[in-house]
Amino acid sequence: MRVVLAEDLFLLRQGMVQLLESYDFEIVAAVDNGPALLDALVTLRPEVAVVDVRLPPTFTDEGLQAALEARRRHPGLPILVLSQHVEQLYAKELLADASGGIGYLLKDRVLNSDQFVDAIRRVADGGTAMDPQVISQLLAGQSRREPLSTLTPREREVLKLMAEGCSNTAIAQRLIVSQGAVAKYTTSIFTKLDLAPADDSNRRVLAVLAYLNGTRADAI
Repeated sequence: MRVVLAEDLFLLRQGMVQLLESYDFEIVAAVDNGPALLDALVTLRPEVAVVDVRLPPTFTDEGLQAALEARRRHPGLPILVLSQHVEQLYAKELLADASGGIGYLLKDRVLNSDQFVDAIRRVADGGTAMDPQVISQLLAGQSRREPLSTLTPREREVLKLMAEGCSNTAIAQRLIVSQGAVAKYTTSIFTKLDLAPADDSNRRVLAVLAYLNGTRADAI
């Protein structure tokens, strides 16, 4: 799997290169600034990119801006944001693009290599990998407009686990309920969010995006 990495700290960047190569990823570029990241994403078109938010030259939001621009040029480019910060404005814009895999992890909450590698592969396959703290920060202060306000507390709990990339089986284990109960919750969520019958993986992504953005998701 071809990967582009963007991280300004040398030791962390080289450590990720060595880690991912040990899992048979091909690192086609490892860059330390926003312009170099955009160039690598556009010209190399990796299968997935792992991107820090704050990169030179200004250390504000160059990583996310480069990721957004690259997805405008190449829709569906899988992006996994790995950062110490939640940059809400651009993060929401990135997550609102339902084409291609997306993820947002916090560096200090990635606890082992298997968790990190699984998130990369999930995003590369078109799925989502969201840290619960990122979700909480993106949701903080948002209005609970219809139809999101119609979700029950349990449905919101299920949706948050969906955003983390959990399967129905994993959700059932986390909530200590049956898989049949989880299936009923997800069906209810899709109905309340007006997501027409379609491929369930796509509906799951759209449901998560609707939750994160606090707005109504369009049917596929």
